[in-house]
Amino acid sequence: MAVSVLRKISSTKQLFSALGLPLRGRWSDRKPKLMGHLHQYGTQCLIVDDAHDLSLEHLMFIKELTDQGRLQYDHPLGLCLVAAGRGDTIPLKETLDQPDPTWLQFRRRLDKLEPFCRVAGHTSEEVREILAALETVYRELFPQLNLRQWGGSIYTWLTQPVLDPAHSGRVTMDYLMKLVTTALEWSYQAGETDVRAETLEKAAQLLVLRRDTLRIIDGAGPSVEALPSESSGVAQASGTEAEQISSPNARRQIPPSAPTEQVDQARSRKKAVSQPTTSTKCTFSGVVPIDLKRFLESGVTLVECPDCACTRTLEPHGGALRFKSHDKRKTHTPTTSRRWARIDSVWDVIGR
Repeated sequence: MAVSVLRKISSTKQLFSALGLPLRGRWSDRKPKLMGHLHQYGTQCLIVDDAHDLSLEHLMFIKELTDQGRLQYDHPLGLCLVAAGRGDTIPLKETLDQPDPTWLQFRRRLDKLEPFCRVAGHTSEEVREILAALETVYRELFPQLNLRQWGGSIYTWLTQPVLDPAHSGRVTMDYLMKLVTTALEWSYQAGETDVRAETLEKAAQLLVLRRDTLRIIDGAGPSVEALPSESSGVAQASGTEAEQISSPNARRQIPPSAPTEQVDQARSRKKAVSQPTTSTKCTFSGVVPIDLKRFLESGVTLVECPDCACTRTLEPHGGALRFKSHDKRKTHTPTTSRRWARIDSVWDVIGR
């Protein structure tokens, strides 16, 4: 009960703060007045971000609030719960599908035709618009910043199968911001007024090719920086102008690091820091953490390697699924068949 009350108090404080109202008095006195303030301000809809983190107590409190608006003030208060989801899963559905009358009532109040909606990722044109906005945001630090000229390249990099396993052709805001902010941080540290193609390409490599690479630190202290030891190798490997980097008509794999990287690795080993080495073997193998019940009920036995995107047909042995050691996939043809794939840290069925 104490935890439930504390969560409701926190929600009330946030709503009062959003309305610019003082937090005076006890929670038990403020709570009945909250809907009155929302009615007074003409609030039409409450939009709750990160709704996947809401507890049962939070949802109950929201239900009580909307009930009070309807019954006491004849004020229908709209509610939009913005939650993160992966694959075909619907956030909060398990909670709303419970047979308890409370959740039955909650579900009946969802939109009649479209109770669950998904916000799609960004198209190439939307990526350019976002880059234009970021140019304005960072103009003070980078007077000559021109991110839009690399829009085609950024879109191609961020729709690689590793970052877009469903082959939707859309870019997520999370990966776009990680790529841009990482490149900007490196450019700022180098004292540059704009971001170079090589810097963006290096950041994209970390997202795509080395997404799950394990870096070993062997007691030498913070002597390795992410960019300087390898950016020169990438610059020599690309050897292209700005126009050549952007590939509007074809999706291509980001080229691996140049041979000069091996020289940098040899130097870094003298500092007792081990760098990843190139190998034909994929780094992913062993037990695949997919719930066996879900696996068998899905009827899908094809499993995609999260590192190189090769696929294998798996069967449970000894109560577990095991992905055997294998060579890295050499072709980059998109896989469209239904298969199990790891999206972030969750395994789910994707594809047609």
